[in-house]
Parts: sequence; C-alpha cells; structure tokens
Amino acid sequence: MKQLLLFLLLLLQTQYTLAQSVDSTLFTESPIVLSTATGNLYGTLCMPTKSEHPPVALFLAGSGATSRDGNSGTAVTNDAYKILAHRLTLSGIASVRFDKRGVGESIWAAKSELSLRFDDYIDDAKAWVDTLRASHRFSRIIVIGHSEGSLVGLAACGAADKCVSIAGAGRTIDQVLKEQLKDFPNPLRDSAYAVLDSLAVGRRVPKPPKRFLNLLRPSVQPYMISWIKHSPQSEIKALKIPVLILQGTKDIQISVEDAKLLAAANPKARLVLIEGMNHVFRLIAGDIAENRKSYFDAALPISDQLVHEIAAFINAR
Repeated sequence: MKQLLLFLLLLLQTQYTLAQSVDSTLFTESPIVLSTATGNLYGTLCMPTKSEHPPVALFLAGSGATSRDGNSGTAVTNDAYKILAHRLTLSGIASVRFDKRGVGESIWAAKSELSLRFDDYIDDAKAWVDTLRASHRFSRIIVIGHSEGSLVGLAACGAADKCVSIAGAGRTIDQVLKEQLKDFPNPLRDSAYAVLDSLAVGRRVPKPPKRFLNLLRPSVQPYMISWIKHSPQSEIKALKIPVLILQGTKDIQISVEDAKLLAAANPKARLVLIEGMNHVFRLIAGDIAENRKSYFDAALPISDQLVHEIAAFINAR
C-alpha cells in the first residue's frame, strides 16, 4: 500500500512538472551574438515555430552575475527568464536573452570592475535593439527589464516599440540600498549611509566600513556613482512608447511602492500588481523561508498572470 501511494505521488508530481513545461516542438532556440568594442555578447534567440515575422522581446537581466536564464552561479538556479521566454512562444512571441558582459559566455567582454559603468549596460541594450531592428525579422521590438535591468531598459528602450518593467526600483539605487540597510544598528547604519551620500554627489570613499566592504568596496564605487545618476522616475517619464509595469506583492527585494512611484512618473504606463508573486516570478503562499527557497528551484511554475499580462501587452495593437 505504501509503495502504491509513493508511486501515485511521484506520478502526480511528474504530471505537474510536465504541465508547466512547453512542448519543445513549438519553439526553436539558436545562438545569437552581439559584437562590442570589448568583446562579444552571447545570447539565445527563442523563436515560435508557427509564427512568421513575430514580435521579439529583449530580456535585460537583474544585478550581479545573473545569466541569460535568470540564474546566478551554481546556487541560484530558478531559470526565471528561460521559462518566461518559452511560455511567451505560445503567444507567438520571440525573444532574445543574453549573458551580459562579464557573465557566462560573455565573460571575455568584461571590463575591469574599476572601469565598468552602468551606461555600458545601457549601450549594450541599445545595440541589441538596433541589431534586432536591422535584421527585419521581427514585427515589433519590446524591451523587458527585470530588477536592475528595469532601469537599464527604461534608459535604453527609446528606440523600441514597447517597454516592460518587472520588479523595477522607483528610486535611485542609493535610496534603495538605504531602505535595505535600515535595520542595521547605529553607528554601523549611519556609516553606510554616509558612503552612499558621498557616492550620490560623485565622491569616492577610499576606506568604506569593513562590514560593508563587499557592497561598497572602492573598485565598485565608480559603477555605483554612474548607477545613482540614473533616476528611474526621470527615465520612465521621458518615454513616449507604451510601458507596462509589473510588480509582485511578495517581492522581498523591490516594494509595491517602487512600482507605484514609476507609475506616478508616467501616468500613461499600465501598472499591474500580481498578488503573491515574488522577485523570481514565483507565487508564494507562505513565509520568507519559502520565498527564499524559490530562488533555487527551477521546477516551480512561474506566475500565469505574469505571462498573460506580458503577452497581451506585446500583442496589443
């Protein structure tokens, strides 16, 4: 009896997992490369098999060493972007997701940490848009930026047809970091705030607090300064193309208030709050432990509403 029960549980689990996947005959994937002055950026072109001249979505990854699939190293393996790309093919939407400079196959395109600037990512995104436009293979180009990639997208998608922000901050990065550091005890917290205030006016701090050395080390400060200069509200306000803002209510990295700030800066943008969705597109019913665990589980399904909202937005005329 126990063996039969175990078999039934395994069967149900297998059926549930397969139901979340997309039939591989419904799309094709092939390598795509962007040449830059410092090296090639390597990506994946995902094409629906039954669509001619489809719209194409350019995925822009979040901060750190986030790969084209939405993973970071060997630990954070949730395949968020890969799953979303495959799901969008069911609505006739192609996509390009790529390893940004210094990550995965694009590692050799990296600049040194000291010379890297936020604008390098913006320039890369603009170059991808130009390349996709010049190919004449696609009916429309849509930029989808996630987390840090949201701000990159808002700054880069002026030449695209539409823009999607997922879990994008509504404040400059120094303000976001202050929010994340607010629970540290004083004087530790104030010492970090002082560094951020200095970076906000373009001044480096040679000896940041040792407790925050990984976050505010001198070699990353030029990048932080260049990042702080870009205001999400200013970037989205300047856009004349349709914009969709998506934010999960269970996101432990970016708040609903951030999404509302973006929407307030561009009243023509459409804001959708997805109940229960977290930062990696999963629906969370439980506590913060469940939330964090989902970052490491590619078998968990992503939000159906997320897929539906993006597909409907892209395909709307």
